[in-house]
Amino acid sequence: MPESDIPLIDISPLFKGPHRTTEEAIEYACIHSGFFQITGHGIASELLHSVRSVVQEYFAQEIDEKLRDKITRDNYRGYIPESFFSTNNAVGEVDQYEGYKLHQEVPTTEIISHQCNLYGPNKWPLNIPRMQPLISKYWEHCDCITTLLLSAFARILRIDASEFLSFFEWPLTNMTLLHYPPRQKPAIGIHPHKDTDALTLLVPDNCGGLYIKPRNSQTWLLAEVRENALLANIGDMLEIWSGGRFQSTPHKVISQPHTARFSFPYFSVPRHDVVVQPLVEPLPEFTRRSASAGEISRAIWQSNWADAAPVSEDLDPQKGW
Repeated sequence: MPESDIPLIDISPLFKGPHRTTEEAIEYACIHSGFFQITGHGIASELLHSVRSVVQEYFAQEIDEKLRDKITRDNYRGYIPESFFSTNNAVGEVDQYEGYKLHQEVPTTEIISHQCNLYGPNKWPLNIPRMQPLISKYWEHCDCITTLLLSAFARILRIDASEFLSFFEWPLTNMTLLHYPPRQKPAIGIHPHKDTDALTLLVPDNCGGLYIKPRNSQTWLLAEVRENALLANIGDMLEIWSGGRFQSTPHKVISQPHTARFSFPYFSVPRHDVVVQPLVEPLPEFTRRSASAGEISRAIWQSNWADAAPVSEDLDPQKGW
């Protein structure tokens, strides 16, 4: 399997303000691959290792302990058992991973928590007390990096950065802790898909297994990432905001023989009532209908259940919405 040539970008200049060279590199990556590696992100390697360690500690627990916090239809938070979610494509496939779902913490006393059922407090395993502070500290760093990149995207698209950032007040940002158990032979860990969010940040696992299919590629390419770099990719929302200039790139995970894979992707999603529609003149061939962030997120979440009706075609992230 050939390896992908994912652009490597040092974003440290953005911490001081707009930086033309860095933004040109980001623009090129968004147009041509949809993925880019981030260095100069400011997250200490010790924190990255600690977060990975606590993720491994969580999934190493006995199944009965993990099932205490099992995810439910009315609370999109908690433990996702292995093979629990269907791809909802009518062929009976399931993703071969176990996970733990977290969302932006929103107290139930806040009015917005009653406007969209994806808001609320998280579940945190009581027997791993270090999990919440470590994940929360990492999350804060991801929020900071996302703000820098969203501001850069706004300048690239020549739209008002302050207004664009206001979309992310009370966001539906979320994170999934993931464990892909080792297999006897390569197997689908997560089926081919495009992210429905604005921006995804990922700390890669050096065991491999992540594959991407950029716009001009006819084959799946192995995503190789430098140690301690973050991997960023554009989601459908940013593709739509850019009128098709940026690309949301299909990707998948292939579980590797005799090797466990752990990851904890962070998904940046705007406030529930933000309508996602082109903010600049769309490319001539680009046609996607507008929808609110809450509508998109609820549709994808609800369709994950094996007995659920498939997500409507105009909200299907593989077909466009």
